[in-house]
Amino acid sequence: MVLRYLGQLDDAEFERALQELQLTRSIWTIDLAYLMRRFGVRHRFCTRTLGVDKGYKNQSFYRKHFDTEETRVNQLFAQAKSCKVLVEKWRPPARSAGRTPDPGHPRSRVSVQDIQAHLAQGHVAIVLVNSGVLRCDACSRPPKYCCFTPGGPRCFCRSPDYQGHFIVLRGYSRAAGCIFYNNPAYADPGMCSASISNFEEARTSYGTDEDILFVYVDS
Repeated sequence: MVLRYLGQLDDAEFERALQELQLTRSIWTIDLAYLMRRFGVRHRFCTRTLGVDKGYKNQSFYRKHFDTEETRVNQLFAQAKSCKVLVEKWRPPARSAGRTPDPGHPRSRVSVQDIQAHLAQGHVAIVLVNSGVLRCDACSRPPKYCCFTPGGPRCFCRSPDYQGHFIVLRGYSRAAGCIFYNNPAYADPGMCSASISNFEEARTSYGTDEDILFVYVDS
């Protein structure tokens, strides 16, 4: 979806890239960063964990592929710099009043304002969210595509467990307090909209590592 938006999608080349990068059924955000690099797309991948968080091993979403994927994914992180894949680790902001940030530490976490500033320049971003939490306020699709709940229509069926899914951010409205995105799960995705608070809940859920892949249109 992003490569098509950037005018860089060649089906044959895309298939070759998937094979070369071993992108099959289990896709991690670091895989997408390597894919952007493969097509020469300027990017910046921000995450809270440089590698695989072992705490996810018993999560139902990760359990099936965890053992086979852990080494591969950790190697991708270890080789990122030499492969010119830009990865940044953020840290939670200091809680101590008046504490001066240590310049030797990773940068502070990505904020909504950071995301809005990126989108305001016409860029896009790929964000890992908990799909069981994300709610589309603009969704009018039939039930076979959306689940309608007392809290409103959702782009995915709600599950008590973490369900990781990538969405593509495309804009926002400060006046309406919402963020606009495309859901690649749809064959013909329209524009979805979620409140900032709901989006924040979905992207900061345990299991996401708060992964966000900033993609720049001037690549």
